[in-house]
Amino acid sequence: MSVIDIAGFVADLKDHAVDHGFHVHDERHFIESYSLRQSWEVDVHPEEACGGPLDLHLALDIDPRTQFAFEDLVMSLEDDDLEPPDTYSLPLHFNWALPPLLHPPDLLVLATDLAGVGGPILPVEVSAIDSFASVTDAAERAVNVTSTVGVSLARVFMGTEQLCDVLDRCNDVSGFLLERAPAWLGSD
Repeated sequence: MSVIDIAGFVADLKDHAVDHGFHVHDERHFIESYSLRQSWEVDVHPEEACGGPLDLHLALDIDPRTQFAFEDLVMSLEDDDLEPPDTYSLPLHFNWALPPLLHPPDLLVLATDLAGVGGPILPVEVSAIDSFASVTDAAERAVNVTSTVGVSLARVFMGTEQLCDVLDRCNDVSGFLLERAPAWLGSD
């Protein structure tokens, strides 16, 4: 049995996301049988984007070696140690998705603007993929906005990992994208 309750943390994360203005739509839990690597995925979107066009996908990746190393650390603590050292973390990925854009933004400008919105709390990366249905068709551009933050296993163990600032910044990034999406989609 694990010393940390990852399933409980994910359930709390979903509740916390609702408190920060998101709707939760789906959750998946994957376990790779050979390596025991796990992934918890949660699909959310901002309250104001219930009908689209923006979705936010959260994914918590659990490497069993990291989890076991943290458990060994906790088991080796003396009784007078109140909190384990904050040396292990798990990556929590955020992926924003928009449909293909008719009038895509300049990626450098978008990346610069989103760097200011996400700040150092939520470092945001921007990329794009051009798809061609056939050789004679024009390219359809899909813009990818992603971020990854570390989730402290010590704070999950102590029940103090809240991610309030991160979820607030996620909401800010979502609002920024929603505000500009009609122009990019050609629907304004």
